[in-house]
Amino acid sequence: MTSLVSVTSPEWPSGSDDSAGPTLLLLHGFGSNEQDLAGLAPLLPRGLAWASVRAPLEMGFGGAAWFPLQPPTLAYSPESVESATHDLWGWIDSHVPDGMPLLPLGFSQGGLMALQLLRTRPERLAGAIVLSGFVADVPGAADERLAALRPPVLWAHGDSDTVIPPAEIARMERWLPTHTAATIRLHDRLGHGIDDRVLDNVRDFIAGLNS
Repeated sequence: MTSLVSVTSPEWPSGSDDSAGPTLLLLHGFGSNEQDLAGLAPLLPRGLAWASVRAPLEMGFGGAAWFPLQPPTLAYSPESVESATHDLWGWIDSHVPDGMPLLPLGFSQGGLMALQLLRTRPERLAGAIVLSGFVADVPGAADERLAALRPPVLWAHGDSDTVIPPAEIARMERWLPTHTAATIRLHDRLGHGIDDRVLDNVRDFIAGLNS
């Protein structure tokens, strides 16, 4: 198992008394790193504990990936997805206290990884947030349990995203409502990225979990 690198908030691991939601696990996209989504922390609810984890596959120039992807179709091997999921659970098991409410927030490939956590141990999570992401076209070990539990999931993305292929968007549109209590937000003129509307979606979703 690969030992993953991370950065954490001052509130880690228990959160502050005025924490506005569950502990966030930030999962960056292909070719980025653990510092990327950590930059969103000041824009999220005050007192929210978070950890941002670096993916295991080093790509050079400071970037990393959860597993290899082949553009433009974003092809990948099931074995590589399984290995990345195993490594990420290893980090969680070593760094997150049992019983702590955990909410993965992933961007792009990191969104797929957030869903992988749900598809393997759905009872361990409070839900998931997927930003400009997609779902793996491989069976999930706990897909049947997940479909029965229907945890809350936010999927926010743009109608001008040219990175995620239409086939992957269509798969997500089919899969997400049949396995989760999905909140889907599609934003006009948004490409493969995060804007103020998406951040509003995230804040509202977290507030809903905490209400």
